[in-house]
Order: sequence, then C-alpha cells, then structure tokens
Amino acid sequence: MNPAIQIYNHETIHQLQWPDTEQGSYAKRYLLPLLSHSPTAFIENVTTELWVLLIDNIVIPFTVNDQEYDNCYVCSPYTHYVTYAKQELALLQQPVIETILAALLNTVGLGLRLGRINQTVHMNNWLLSTNLYVNLTSLQLTTIVDYMSKRFPTHSLAWRSLNPTTTSAQLESLAKQGCKMIPSRQIYLLPTDQMGGLPSKARWLIKRDYSLIEKNGYELINPDELKKVDMSRLRDLYNALYLDKYSRCNPWLSERFLDLARQERLLNLYALRHIESGRIDAVLGYFNREGIMTTPVFGYNTELPQATGLYRMLSALLIRLALEHGYLLHESSGAAQFKRNRGAAADIEYTAIYDQHLPGYRRWGWSLLGSVLNRIGVPIMKKYKF
Repeated sequence: MNPAIQIYNHETIHQLQWPDTEQGSYAKRYLLPLLSHSPTAFIENVTTELWVLLIDNIVIPFTVNDQEYDNCYVCSPYTHYVTYAKQELALLQQPVIETILAALLNTVGLGLRLGRINQTVHMNNWLLSTNLYVNLTSLQLTTIVDYMSKRFPTHSLAWRSLNPTTTSAQLESLAKQGCKMIPSRQIYLLPTDQMGGLPSKARWLIKRDYSLIEKNGYELINPDELKKVDMSRLRDLYNALYLDKYSRCNPWLSERFLDLARQERLLNLYALRHIESGRIDAVLGYFNREGIMTTPVFGYNTELPQATGLYRMLSALLIRLALEHGYLLHESSGAAQFKRNRGAAADIEYTAIYDQHLPGYRRWGWSLLGSVLNRIGVPIMKKYKF
C-alpha cells in the first residue's frame, strides 16, 4: 500500500497535526510563520505560493510558481539557468567566450520561456541557496511524483540541490521514474569525520586561518549571545557578500528572517566582533540534516582590507564547527581553489525534473537545457572550477 499524502497551504495549515518529531518541530518553527504571513515578508525577492506536504510523518515544503521571471533563483529556474548564469560568465575572464555563451544563453532563454520553464513546483524547497534532504525511500518518492503530477498537472516537478555524494539514493530513484537530471553548479564537500583525515597542508591552513581571529583582535559571538538589535548588522554583512559582491539573484534575507532563525534556532548563527570597536564584522549561520551541514548565511565587512582575513577566519570557524559535530560540510559553490586547498572535493549538483505528464513543447525546453548544460556547462564548470 502506498503511503498517504496530505497537502496544506496558508488557508488550511491550521488543520495540520505537526509530527511530534525533531524534523516535524523544526519544520513547524520554520514554515508556520512564512505561511501565516508570506514568504516575501522573510525573503524579500521571493514570490511564490508556499505549501506543505506530509508523508509518513515527514514534512516537506514545496513552492508553486507560474511565471515570475524576475524571481529569486530558489523558485525560478529561468533566473537560475539564464539570468544568474549570464552574470557568472564574467568569472571566465574570456571576453570572446563570454560573448558567445551570452548569445547562447539568450537563445536558450527564449526557448525556455516558450516552454514555460517557470511553471514549476519545487519540492523540498526551504527557500535557501542549498536544500538539505531527509532520506526518502523509493516508494515515498514514487508516491510523491504520482500524487503531485496529478494534483498539479500543468507544472513540472523540480528537486534542487541533489548531488551524487550526499543524495545518491534520491538521484537514482528519481532517475528511474524518468526525471531529467539538469546540472546546476559545481559544489564543494568537505568530510570532517576527524581532523586527521584531512591533508596536512589543509590542517595547517585551517589552523593558521583560525588563529587570525585572536591575532586581529576579534572575539567569537555564539548563537545565545546574539540579540534582536544585531540582526540589522548581520543582514548588512550578508548583503555585502551575497548580493553586492556575488549576485542579487541570491535570496534577500530580511532582518525578520534572521531574527526568526535566531529565536527558533532555525540556523546556528555565529559572529565575529572586533573587541576594540565593538563592531560585528562577520557572520555565518548553518543548519544540519542527516549528518550534513550547510551555511546559507555567510557574510563579512567587505570594506575592510582583504589582508584582514575575515573570509579565512569565517571559513576556519565553519570547519571547526563541522569537526566538532562530525558533519559532512556542504560548502556550496565559489572560491574553488580556496576550498580545495583546505581539503574539499568538487561534485556536480543537479536539479531533477519530472515532466512526463506535460505536453511535448513543455518537455522540449527542459530537454534543451539539459543537453546544453551536460555538453557545454559541466565541462566549463570543471575547467574553470566555478
């Protein structure tokens, strides 16, 4: 017998009996405020309908979109694969190649719009840069695909943040059901079971980077020490890195979101404060699931000289925290050589797309994207270490 599924939105969420489990409690603390108000009140560039699916006492958030081509990439495949990708071309520092690829992306983008690429339901969408997964069985995934494709017959189904290292079982199960595997980015994973397992050079670099905290006059602020009044500063530090330096396609986390994360411990927030000035100059916020941790909040005072080493301090702190708990550290993308030098290994991340229930012209858009990225995108990611 297939597992039973129930789904809820902001109008019916009061009917949900939240599971009395650690995962159920976390989901309630995280999702109920977003459903009671709106996702946009917490993540300012997200426009979406947030829903909750319950299967076998496991809570899975999902989002429903139709167009919203200017949306944050956590809900918009078009933003992820066209808008954001065009911005990333500057990293190649190859003007001729950039021009050719930009023209290709414009052409692909037109095809994707015609195929209604944004008419998509994103499963397990926590509205953050990286989604971590609860282990689901093949039967549970099959049941979800069957139910959701009938409940949302005009939408493709998408699972972001899948990779062969941490979600191999989900990838295999979804592939057997006919999902297309669309490459999204190159990520870096650091196993931190024990420090002795890291190369000696990596251990030396991490120790050196961590020593900069005291050397440069900073102190560590733990999650319990942060106050509501600090959230504005934490948001500014996050924005300075993720939005101003990287891309405004990234989630615009509001003070309200950060304070919710602080109060409910949705994220473990740590900060570095300069002892002499009393100013907070760096922040990280991580969460963990199934022995894996990732850091959707990461930022520092980019106005200070690079020699201050704030990025190195934060990274060393993050690795120390992973070591303390024995978590596999999902370091997301970017700063490839820096992460490799400290023991991280590269992997390709995928979005699994189920579109078997859609008409041919809708499936064609995803097929085109998958073909371009597997033939051109992945080799470029690997060569230039995006």
